[in-house]
Amino acid sequence: MGLGSSHPKPFPGDILEFPRNKYFSHFGIYYGERDGVPYVAHLTCRDSETKLLLFGRALKSEVKLDPVEVVGQRYKVRNMLDEIHPPRDFYSVVKPAIDDMMGKDITFDILFHNSEHQATLFRYGLKKSTQIEKVYIQILPTWKELFKKRKL
Repeated sequence: MGLGSSHPKPFPGDILEFPRNKYFSHFGIYYGERDGVPYVAHLTCRDSETKLLLFGRALKSEVKLDPVEVVGQRYKVRNMLDEIHPPRDFYSVVKPAIDDMMGKDITFDILFHNSEHQATLFRYGLKKSTQIEKVYIQILPTWKELFKKRKL
């Protein structure tokens, strides 16, 4: 079921990270259990009928509530900003925000609004993607040099 691992048991409002490949992960908010099944709320375009992945953008995405094991067998609790930003209360702020967002169309953008941005927005009230920041650190020096040479 995924929860029976060496990882700490998630609590409602925790950010779950589901590794996808060497570079990127998928993120969601642990929502709690329903009939003994653990659920996660996450931004996805998986079931979208009008999926258009163009330059890392899907025009129709949404926040969905899925069983944790449907999203991924491997995950870890990753409340990466707790030391800098206090997490918002799950029951009075985060859960109502998730419930309000479910089913609404959201534009997914790999650089500006991905699943990590959405998860940090729910938990902390701000959008942040550490995995995208790592990409920026790698490409920014190259872009700066191209701008200086007026080749970009």
